[in-house]
Amino acid sequence: MIVGNAEANRNGTRMAMKLAAVVTALLIVAASAAAQTDCSAGNGDLDTSPPKDITPEQIIQKFAAQETKVKEARTHYSFIQDVLVQTLSDITVDGQFHEVATVSYDDKGKRTELVTFAEQSTLRGVQLSEEDMEDIRTFMPLILTTEDLPQYNLTYSGQQHVDDLDTYLFHIVAKKPEKNKRYFEGKVWVDNRDFEIVKVCGKSIPDAPKKKKGPQELRPTFVSYRQLVDGYWFPAYARVDDTLHFRAQSVHIRETVKLTGYKRKTAAGSTKP
Repeated sequence: MIVGNAEANRNGTRMAMKLAAVVTALLIVAASAAAQTDCSAGNGDLDTSPPKDITPEQIIQKFAAQETKVKEARTHYSFIQDVLVQTLSDITVDGQFHEVATVSYDDKGKRTELVTFAEQSTLRGVQLSEEDMEDIRTFMPLILTTEDLPQYNLTYSGQQHVDDLDTYLFHIVAKKPEKNKRYFEGKVWVDNRDFEIVKVCGKSIPDAPKKKKGPQELRPTFVSYRQLVDGYWFPAYARVDDTLHFRAQSVHIRETVKLTGYKRKTAAGSTKP
């Protein structure tokens, strides 16, 4: 997310703000403590012992192959994408962006979005950027295919019970980030029977380089989940509860992305539940 015009408007009042610096700092710390995306919700204890009868590398190859199938299968479905982004002052919502769209894919796998509801953004202190929309379309519903593997280092962390599923946990970082290219950094939980990702937690990188002047681009941490659709684990839900620390202010962000109503295309091009 990119800092809004509020930053420039504050330049003339910074001397007065110094008198309240200590109080402001305490409030920011308190807000930050409450505004941290919870990656551990639903997780059991982590068993760091090696997996039995299979190596971590074999798990990676198996789940990447399955993820390749998931990505291809998803292009044969349409679904509803409901995006709600809110800014908060303490615990009170003071601005929001809300958009609903129907997402589908053509015969060549090209994504299209038909917006069915949109309200004028009232977000305070931040503006949504193209990178934010890429997060919503690409990184929050992360699908890590065989083609993607060469870009990342995956480290086995252990086995963990997540809700009703037994999973393998991997930590992911980009190998050699290229200029003007964005990557995922964080954790994925892989179902130990279907070998598909069922939970993701992390962020897209990099943030925009820090500059003394001009807009700042900061990325929030998100957690996302899948649901079982026709035998595939499809992205279903993501949330953010994070505080972005810009130069002149800290902004508390909440965000939910719901992907619902998956309908498979028929041979004639229509859809069915």
